[in-house]
Amino acid sequence: MAKAADWLRQERRKALGDWVAFCLGCGAARRWFEEFEADVPETCSQCGGELLRRCKECGAPFSSLAVVDCEECGAPVRANELFGSKIRRAPRR
Repeated sequence: MAKAADWLRQERRKALGDWVAFCLGCGAARRWFEEFEADVPETCSQCGGELLRRCKECGAPFSSLAVVDCEECGAPVRANELFGSKIRRAPRR
């Protein structure tokens, strides 16, 4: 199953963009290609909030819209709740 998930992830990146940026205020998101990073705005076009595309601690880009902690350094990126719902489910035990 992991191979299928990796393949799908790579195809999605080729078609939609390598990385994702999201608004800390309203949650709006957009995918972006590395070579066009300069075209990603600093503020959200929906609400004017901060559009985050890289970790503030280590500078790593985000591969998933559902990121709560940085995939590279583990630093918290945002709260695990948006509009009263969890962004990431608790891990199964």
